[in-house]
Amino acid sequence: MNPESKQFLKRLVETPSPSGYEHDVQKLVRDRIAPWCDTVRTDVMGNVFGIRNPEGKPRIMLAGHCDQIGFLVNYVTDDGFLHADPIGGVDPVVATSQRVLIMTQNGPLAGVIGRKAIHLMDEEDKKKVPKIHDLYIDIGATSKADALKLVSFGDAGVFLQPYIELTNDRAVSMAFDNKMGTWIVTEVLRLLHGRDLDACVLGVSTVQEEIGLRGAVASAFSSEADVGIALDVAHATDTPGIEKKKAGDFHVGKGPMISRGANINPRIFELLVAVAEEERIPVQIAPAARGTGTDANVMQISRGGMATGLLSVPLRYMHTPNELLALEDLDNAARLLAAFCAKLGRDHDFTP
Repeated sequence: MNPESKQFLKRLVETPSPSGYEHDVQKLVRDRIAPWCDTVRTDVMGNVFGIRNPEGKPRIMLAGHCDQIGFLVNYVTDDGFLHADPIGGVDPVVATSQRVLIMTQNGPLAGVIGRKAIHLMDEEDKKKVPKIHDLYIDIGATSKADALKLVSFGDAGVFLQPYIELTNDRAVSMAFDNKMGTWIVTEVLRLLHGRDLDACVLGVSTVQEEIGLRGAVASAFSSEADVGIALDVAHATDTPGIEKKKAGDFHVGKGPMISRGANINPRIFELLVAVAEEERIPVQIAPAARGTGTDANVMQISRGGMATGLLSVPLRYMHTPNELLALEDLDNAARLLAAFCAKLGRDHDFTP
C-alpha cells in the first residue's frame, strides 16, 4: 500500500461517521477523489458519487458504505450520566468500558461507557449479560444541567479506538466495517486515473448501510447502473472457536472474497474470477445462499435489476471497536476491481 493511500485509510477510519451523521467523512472522500473524476456530487441523503467517463457503457456502480455503528444520546440522569440508543448492531458486552467520542454542536466530546465494577457485583450480577440500556456514558458532568451544557438529545457518538498496525501487514481499527469499502472505491478511482475506459465508472460512498442499506437504495436507483459491485467486510473464520462447517473457511491475508449465490449475477462472478486469475490476485470464493445483508442486496433489485457482484475483505472481530484485517487484502481488492472495470466493453452481456 502506498504511503499516501495508507494515510488516507487512517484518516478515514478515525473520522467518526455513525449512520445518519456521515458528513465529515464524506468531505474527506470528496476531496480525495476530486482529482481523478470527471464529476463529483453529493445527493440529499449524503451519498457521494465520483464519476469517470460519464458517457461510457456499461454503467458500473462501485459501492462502499462509509457509516459505522455507534449510538444516539436519548436521556440524561439527574447526576449527569448519559443513556443512549444503539445505531446499528452494537454488542453491549463489547461496549462496556470503551472510550467514546460524541459529536456535539460545539465539537467532539470525550466520554467512557460505565458499568458497575466487578468488585461490587453479586453472583447474580456476574452471570447477567448487560443490555445496552443498563450501560451509561460518563462525560465527567456533575449534574443534568451540567451535562446539557455540553450535549444535546440526538447527538451521535462512536466507540473510540485509533488505527494501529500489527505484524505481518495486519491493521486494527474501529470502523474498518465499512470505511475500508469506501477506501477501496477511492483507490479504484485512483488506479483508473488516466486509463482509457469503455465503461462509465460511478464510485459511490454510500450512507446508512448499518441501519438498513438505505443509502444504497437511493444511490442505486439514481445511478441507473447496469453493473454494481458492492464492497464490504465478511467474517474471517481463522480464529479459535468458529465452526467452519457453518461459517466457511476464510482467512485474513489470503485475498478478497468473491461471493457466489442468489444475490450475485453469474456472469459478474465468472468475470471477477477470470480477472483475478489473469492478474494473479489471490481470492477466496464465498458461497451466499440468500440475500447478503450488504448493499449488493438492494442494488440487485433496483429499477429493472442490476448485474451485481460482491467483493468482501475478511475481517476479524466485526462490530467491535478493534476490527482486524490485512492491508494486502485491501490492495488486492482495489487492483482486482480496477482491472475488472477496465476490461468491460460496451457490448458486454450479463444475462444469465
